[in-house]
Amino acid sequence: MAQMRIDWQTITDFVVETFVRYGVPEDDARLCADILLEADRRGIESHGVNRFKPIYLDRIRAGVQKPVTEYEIVKETPTTAVVDGHDGMGQVVGYKSMSLAIRKAKAYGMGMVVARNSCHYGIAGYYTSMAAKAGCVGMTGTNARPSVAPTWGVEGMFGTNPLTLGVPTDEPFDFNFDCATSITQNGKIEYYARVGEDVRPGTIIGDDGQLVTGDADAALKRIRDNTAALTTVGGVGEDLAGYKGYGFAMFVELMCAALQDGYYGKALNGKDEHGNQCAPRLGHFFIAIDTDHFLGEDVCRRKSGEILRAVRASKRMPGAERIYTAGEKEYEIKLKQADGVLINESVQGELNAVRKELSLEDKYRFPWD
Repeated sequence: MAQMRIDWQTITDFVVETFVRYGVPEDDARLCADILLEADRRGIESHGVNRFKPIYLDRIRAGVQKPVTEYEIVKETPTTAVVDGHDGMGQVVGYKSMSLAIRKAKAYGMGMVVARNSCHYGIAGYYTSMAAKAGCVGMTGTNARPSVAPTWGVEGMFGTNPLTLGVPTDEPFDFNFDCATSITQNGKIEYYARVGEDVRPGTIIGDDGQLVTGDADAALKRIRDNTAALTTVGGVGEDLAGYKGYGFAMFVELMCAALQDGYYGKALNGKDEHGNQCAPRLGHFFIAIDTDHFLGEDVCRRKSGEILRAVRASKRMPGAERIYTAGEKEYEIKLKQADGVLINESVQGELNAVRKELSLEDKYRFPWD
C-alpha cells in the first residue's frame, strides 16, 4: 500500500479539532492528540493515528466512551490514591494519574495511583517518560480486552498488559522500556491487516492448540471470536519460558484490578451481560519514585547513563551493527520523523471520511488529495 507523509502541524490540528467536534474539551483534546501522535513520533504505528478513528472516535460515537472526563479521587493518602475515570478519555486519566503520583513522590519519596473505569490510554511509555523527565523512576501498566492465553492455555484470558518502566539518565533519552507482556499486541495485528502483512510465526495460538499463521485479518477475527489467542513473551509452553511472560501479565492484571476492585479478564471484552457494546472499563496503575529521596537526581542520571553506555559498548554478535538500550530507537526515530508521519492508504480513507463527516474539506488538505 502506498504511504504518504503528512506534516505534524496539519495532523495535530486535525486530530485536536476532530476531538473537540466530538465533544472533548479543548485542553483534553490537545493532550489526547499529543499522546496519540507521540506513538507515531516514536515509530509505534500500532498505537498512533491508526487507532484514532476505530478506538477513540467510534467509541465516543457509540456512546461507550465519554468525551468529557470526570476524574474522581475515590480514596487518597499522602502516598497513594484510587481514582475513577467514569469511562472518560484514557489519556486524560493517565496524565492526571501519573502527575498525581509524581507530586506525591516529590513530597514523600514514592507515589502510587490506581485507576478504574478508564479507557485505552495510548502508549504506556508516555507516562514513564513523564516520570523520568521529572527525575523519578516511573512504572505503569494497564489491563485490556482478553486476547492472550496463559501458558498451556488456548483461550484469551487477559490483555496484552504492558509492564512499562522508565529511569532518568544523563543521555538525550531516558531509559524507557515499553512493551506488551505478549509477544505481539492486538494493535500490531491490526496494523499488519491494514498493510497486508502476514502474522509472525509463534505469536498466535488457535483453540485447537495449533499455531496460527498467514493472513492477519483472518487471525484478528479469530482472536475476536475467541477461537485464537496471542501468546505470552517466551512463546507456547515452557521450553522458551513462556511462563515468564504469563507471570508478568498476571502481575499487571492484579495491579490494575485488585487494588481498586476493578474489572478483569472476560469482563473487559467490551460487551455487557446482554452482548451489547459497553465501556472498556479498564484499570491502570502508576508508580513514581523520586530519585532526590535517595542520593539525588544527578547521581541517578549519571550512574544510569554509565550503565547504559557500558552495555552498548559490550561485544556484539557477528554481523550486528550496534547494541541498543530501551528508548534509544524511539529517540532516533523521533529525530528522523521531524517532517511528519507516514499514513497508509487504509488510514488515509478513515481520515478522509472523518473530514467529510465534519465538513472540514476546505480547511484541511491532505497530501493524498
